[in-house]
Amino acid sequence: MVEVGEVLAQRGGTATFSDLLAVVTAHAVRKALAAGSVRRVAKGVYALPEAPSALTAARSQGGVVSHLSAAQHWGMGVISVPSLPHVTIPLDRARRRAGLPCVPHWGDSPAIDDVTTPVRTVLDCARTLSLTEGLAVADSALRLDLVDRDDLEAAAMRLTGPHRRRVQRVVALADHRAESVLESALRAILIDARIEGFEPQVVVRDEGFSARVDLGDRLRRIALEAEGFEFHGTRKALVNDCRRQVNLVLRDWLVLRFSWEDVMLDREWVIEAVREVLRRPPPINQDSLAA
Repeated sequence: MVEVGEVLAQRGGTATFSDLLAVVTAHAVRKALAAGSVRRVAKGVYALPEAPSALTAARSQGGVVSHLSAAQHWGMGVISVPSLPHVTIPLDRARRRAGLPCVPHWGDSPAIDDVTTPVRTVLDCARTLSLTEGLAVADSALRLDLVDRDDLEAAAMRLTGPHRRRVQRVVALADHRAESVLESALRAILIDARIEGFEPQVVVRDEGFSARVDLGDRLRRIALEAEGFEFHGTRKALVNDCRRQVNLVLRDWLVLRFSWEDVMLDREWVIEAVREVLRRPPPINQDSLAA
């Protein structure tokens, strides 16, 4: 006989009472509640004790997981983890007081298993977040092949409502080459400051050397690196990184390395540092080593 917990697990950890009754009996549901293997999270909505909070909150409100919470669900990169789940509730419904706490939004959103589709998720984040955070989500969605660029651009063009131009700008700027949310955030700083000439993941190569830099200006041979600690936490990583930087300098590349704290907490200093370097004349040797 199918257990209530099995049905809930197949539904992502939560289900309505009517969904459960299609597979198990009402007595089985009451028995599971009494045993503590199931919890009631709203009127007619049940969940496993360890059910994902965003999905559970969405179903308890009769809505779908959306915005940053949906981005997390799909594995997209996010800069800030939401303190409460984001839930989009249909326009014809009110927020349920008995439901679990959430950040509510209202709208009719396309969803897959009660989570907004990847395309809608990117558009929602671009509409409601800063360029820095919205670009991080969009870049990662493209990088992970969670969305197709043509589909994303078409959806942005069809979009109506507030901040339509903001969404279209983020989609136009999104780049699948970006490899981390910190790199996306650094690029957003340059865009906001109207600093041009830097591309994501530029390859510097000759017969004896090859390396990629997070953001590179090919003409001036300036590399900007967004440094997350997790990539430099071992002795071997430190040795390799030092050797890589020396090789870049030997090839006339100037490398500016910015930490998470620099990018997230001191963007004005980052902007001024990059502008100061751009005031210098470009290298005399203009033969590009960037592929």
